[in-house]
Amino acid sequence: MSAIHQTSGDLIADRRFEWARGLIDEGDHAAAAELLAEVVALAPGFAAAWFALGETREKLGNTVGAVAAFEKARAADPRDAHGAAVRLARLGALPPVAMPIGYIQSLFDGYAPKFETSLTGHLNYRGPQLLLDALTRAGAPSHFADALDLGCGTGLAGDLFRALCGRLTGVDLSGGMLQVAQGKKVYDELVEAEAMTFLGSARPNSFDLVLAADVFIYFHELMQIGVPIARVLKPGGYLAFSVETHDDDGVILRDTLRYAHSEAHVRAAVAGGGLELLVCERASTRTERGVAVPGLVVVAKKEGA
Repeated sequence: MSAIHQTSGDLIADRRFEWARGLIDEGDHAAAAELLAEVVALAPGFAAAWFALGETREKLGNTVGAVAAFEKARAADPRDAHGAAVRLARLGALPPVAMPIGYIQSLFDGYAPKFETSLTGHLNYRGPQLLLDALTRAGAPSHFADALDLGCGTGLAGDLFRALCGRLTGVDLSGGMLQVAQGKKVYDELVEAEAMTFLGSARPNSFDLVLAADVFIYFHELMQIGVPIARVLKPGGYLAFSVETHDDDGVILRDTLRYAHSEAHVRAAVAGGGLELLVCERASTRTERGVAVPGLVVVAKKEGA
């Protein structure tokens, strides 16, 4: 169950909600679902309870009931901090959707203190190193005057690329992640912003390198990225990014609530920005339950000197 919580403003509803959370922790989803139904009857605008009811009904195999609850959660919280729209997409009630900004912020703000321990210690994460290796194979220079780390998180890529950059800018949607990154002192500037919003406001021809290590796994499609990234790259500048992938066409939403993009989709997105594709290789940036997650490492270049 999601750890995001809020009060309903009704003391009785809040107490029953906490009891329901305890039942979920004990694995008694049937009893929890009954109690949560009482909670939302008492507090119809309680988004956290509707979301918990959706998760509980899903665990019980009640897909129709889960969809109804997630729709109520989404309606009760326009910011959708719990990510009800993503759950609806996974259940087939919505097409692949853009991840709600409120959901991403809430997810990573809560994840920030344990992010690096989890990613590098338990999931064997190696995205930044794979991007550096791919840039080297693509013939990229060993130094970049101005580099942008999109979705910089706590600064894992910044740690590795700092020595290669004259100026390094990090952008992330999560203030909690940026707070951790700030403590590392590897970035010249950190900006709290959504990636596409930042790209739209940045000066043209600003960066020699744009990095996006496992950032686009939260994008429901990539056709939007090529033109804005090409716009901010200097002539001759490089784009390096990693995504999760699959063997069919288009884009799928995995049970992990991350998007996987087909190789054809990735190639089309790069071409759509007028960028020259230099590397598009199968590589896994992480493991889950001991199994490598299929992925792609991509390097592209903007025409020019």
